[in-house]
Amino acid sequence: MITPDFELSQDPDFLTIIIRVPYARVSELDLFFEGEDFKFYVKPYFLRLTLPGRVVENGREKASYDTEKGTFTIQLPKESPGQYFEGLDMLTSLLAPRKLRTAKPLVEEIGVPADLEEEEEEEFDWEIEQTLYKEAAESPLSLQCYYGFGNLRSGVFQRLQDELGDVIDVKDPDRTPTDERKMKRLEAEAAKFDPDHYLADFFEDEAIQHILKYKPWWVDAHEKMMALQGESSQSHDSHTSVVFSEEEREQLRKFTNKSYLLDKRSRHHVYLGLIDILLAYCYEICVNEGDKNVESSWNVRKLSAALCWLECFTSIHDVLVSFGRRVVCYPLYRHFGLVTRAFNDTVMILQLGRAAVLKCLLDIHRIFRESDPAYILNDLFITDYCIWIQKVKSKKLAALSESLQKTTLAKSHLGFELEELEAAAVLVLEEESKLTAAGMVSRQQLPSSESETSDSEESSSTSSSETEGSDSNERESSTAEDGEINSLQGMLQEERTAPLIDCNGLRQGTNASTFEVSDEKSKASLQSPSVPGKLIEELEKQMHTAMRLSEQPEELASASGFALQEQEENHISEPARFPKVTTGKGDFLEVPSKTNPLLLFSSTNEDED
Repeated sequence: MITPDFELSQDPDFLTIIIRVPYARVSELDLFFEGEDFKFYVKPYFLRLTLPGRVVENGREKASYDTEKGTFTIQLPKESPGQYFEGLDMLTSLLAPRKLRTAKPLVEEIGVPADLEEEEEEEFDWEIEQTLYKEAAESPLSLQCYYGFGNLRSGVFQRLQDELGDVIDVKDPDRTPTDERKMKRLEAEAAKFDPDHYLADFFEDEAIQHILKYKPWWVDAHEKMMALQGESSQSHDSHTSVVFSEEEREQLRKFTNKSYLLDKRSRHHVYLGLIDILLAYCYEICVNEGDKNVESSWNVRKLSAALCWLECFTSIHDVLVSFGRRVVCYPLYRHFGLVTRAFNDTVMILQLGRAAVLKCLLDIHRIFRESDPAYILNDLFITDYCIWIQKVKSKKLAALSESLQKTTLAKSHLGFELEELEAAAVLVLEEESKLTAAGMVSRQQLPSSESETSDSEESSSTSSSETEGSDSNERESSTAEDGEINSLQGMLQEERTAPLIDCNGLRQGTNASTFEVSDEKSKASLQSPSVPGKLIEELEKQMHTAMRLSEQPEELASASGFALQEQEENHISEPARFPKVTTGKGDFLEVPSKTNPLLLFSSTNEDED
């Protein structure tokens, strides 16, 4: 027989059951309900439920079948109209027969599941040395080493320690008592804590602040629940706010219903372990923003000391301290704000009731089921939690959430001196900022000194430019004087009355060789008794004036401090300056092309003598 997929809902007068039976023989339908019992049969499906409230057959019941969807919709009248049936989402508990609710659980053999011993043929080493397994004699100490849900398991890790070393951190849990596990856990956390990693996440928290803005599904569900409670004073279960997926309902139908005989101490451990597991799950959902990855299984089991160290807690505060220590030691993001966020999310989940807690446990079950080394944690903890939580009263979870909400956790409780570490880091940053500011000031002073140097350089360049300007003025004055000389030469050229005669009495043209004649020769040649004395004296005075003016530029250049090369260039070019300048305007020493009457007159007198 096949157990069909089903779901239940209710209104004030009716309980509605929807059953999916594709490819069923509808003609062979058989239906029975009375009180809390409900039975449904249509070949090849069979369903038997124990309802959370009583129904009655009074003629108002209805049933319909949708051929396209293959579903039966059955409406059963409530015996007490207006009564609220709790736990309609707890499918596993609804499948249990009524008689098993109060019966003692059957004795079950606790051992290694058969599927754990199955290995793929190509991966198994057939040449490995094998020895017969011998049960170790139990000592009084080993009898106390229990673990798992409600501390009901023992001996599971004796043969699987090598394979499950990555799942739990405690070594040889079957021979390690609870107090020793806690002591070793604290030592491992103290050795793992990294102040640099913590401070890096404390100061550079952009990514963490982005993560904290994520809102998982239970935030909206909690807001809806609070809104409904504000409208109505009646306290109902949160089944209207929490919806199970098809996969989750299928998993609930696969669970085998069990009853757990737990004493008061064991129940206390179970509730505290539930808080620890939910805290780790809330951290995983927050940092990955609801997505699953290969690290999801590691995050949940590593942050939960109940899963990783098989811890048995004694108080809610111990649970919070353990979770806070592991958050700042192991995961990628080690920030106390994530501890607070997981704490608040866990409170909301517990306030939503059994349905929300069950939905989270089913998600954890799926994460571990898909992780090869972590599946054993489902057998030790999660499966039993999924079955047990369906039978827990909502008042118990409400009281648990209230106690959790009243518990406080501070950084000083974690034992790593986080506040002192943060204060010291802040002081170091302040000193570094002061040093940086001082360095900036010194760098600002350096450009000012450089600017002063540049100002001095500019002043020196200004003085040199002024010197060059004065030199240029002198050169302009010398040029003006040269202009005066040219004007005098023009005047002498217009006169055309001063021929240059060598010692042999021959005429010469105007060229550069004319200026090579010494003053004595020119004076001797110009002092001819036949030439009128007044004209010759005037010409002599103008020659001496021109010679003195030609020497002034050289003297000015040497006085102003020009380079030696410039002085040499002036000395070299100075003799050629007069012919170069005066050539264009005609030289006063040039022999005219026409016959000079003075020359003829002089030659006539010589012939007569």
